[in-house]
Amino acid sequence: MSSETYEIIELANGDVALRRSGHKEDPLVSIHFSAESLQFMRKHKVAIARAMLEAGIEAVHNLDELEPGYFEEDEESLLANHTIH
Repeated sequence: MSSETYEIIELANGDVALRRSGHKEDPLVSIHFSAESLQFMRKHKVAIARAMLEAGIEAVHNLDELEPGYFEEDEESLLANHTIH
């Protein structure tokens, strides 16, 4: 990501999202928490989403340090409905 300014917002549906400051376009990333997780987090939803977004941004900055083939998937995982990392 560039040196642009980003903001964390809460969408009308309750999801937390990251978007470019001052832009009204679709967010770059949105996080949806289940009702069960919201009960557990209570008022800390935005703080937890912020930590998740910061970890994701840090991971992007560290991509060059990953082993070759880190993102390659075998055929079995391509057939699954979800990916576990």
